[in-house]
Amino acid sequence: MLTYITRRILYSIPVLVISSFLSFMFVSLAGDPTANLRQNPRVSQLTLHHLQHQYHLDTSIPVRYWYWLQDVFTHKLGVSLITLQPVWPDIQRTLGHTAQVVITAEIIALILGVAVGIYSAVRQYSVFDYTFTTVSFVGFAMPTFWLALLLQILFVDIYLKWNVRIFYTSQLNSSGSATWSLDRLQHIALPVATLTIISFALYSRYMRASMLDVINTDYVRTARAKGLSQRKVIMRHVFRNALIPLVTITALNFGAVLSGAIVTETVFSLDGIGFYFVNKLQQLDVYAIMAYLMVTSVIIIIANLVADVLYGYLDPRIRYD
Repeated sequence: MLTYITRRILYSIPVLVISSFLSFMFVSLAGDPTANLRQNPRVSQLTLHHLQHQYHLDTSIPVRYWYWLQDVFTHKLGVSLITLQPVWPDIQRTLGHTAQVVITAEIIALILGVAVGIYSAVRQYSVFDYTFTTVSFVGFAMPTFWLALLLQILFVDIYLKWNVRIFYTSQLNSSGSATWSLDRLQHIALPVATLTIISFALYSRYMRASMLDVINTDYVRTARAKGLSQRKVIMRHVFRNALIPLVTITALNFGAVLSGAIVTETVFSLDGIGFYFVNKLQQLDVYAIMAYLMVTSVIIIIANLVADVLYGYLDPRIRYD
């Protein structure tokens, strides 16, 4: 197992290098990062020339990429071109807020999706199955931004009509660390609900389909013929094997959830890494944008690595050594 993990990590290095260079090139070609400074009458041409030379903006893209790659390891993802401050403290702060929202939403969506998927498969074509099939289709068809706006409008109306503050609809307090508190729960509840509903629709449908595939296999019929109870057949023989496709889709969906967090955090003005990315993209802050892309790339690679390790645990026939 250790050999497999090491090999996967080594394979991921060239993938990160190639993807980071392509991202750096496209972001650099998107515009001039000093355009906002040029419009400021207080910034002299001498200052602009100094900044361009200091951050190698007057060189070619491969040369700039090489200097940025050095900053990644020596200065923790480099320095912002707009604020002239290190990028890492902002990434660390916003990533903590996003982690709270995304991990909480994924845990709730997985628990509910697995439970509903199992029961829908066991009670196939029942009222419960038809009801949650409809709910899942609605969740699939619902855009993330529309659901976020809908929840925001709903709880704003509740506050204005009855003067009852249940959840906050914007402006997470970012002055402190990402610690749990009642105020923080009230701020992240709606973003968590938005991402949970979208992911739940996906997980429940995949779990139901996977359960139905395994239930109809020969070894499950043999287990029932031996006299095992329905509960033991489902939990011992069906559930574990049905989790394998769900692990795959969960790992692949993690990147989609991070991209969905960009929209959700923007709608709710949540001080997360997605909201940070949108602001830096508008400013064409190349180093800050690249810091976001690198961090999210590493997270997605780790998520897929964890999924591959779980395959070996769920299916004893899989061997990595």
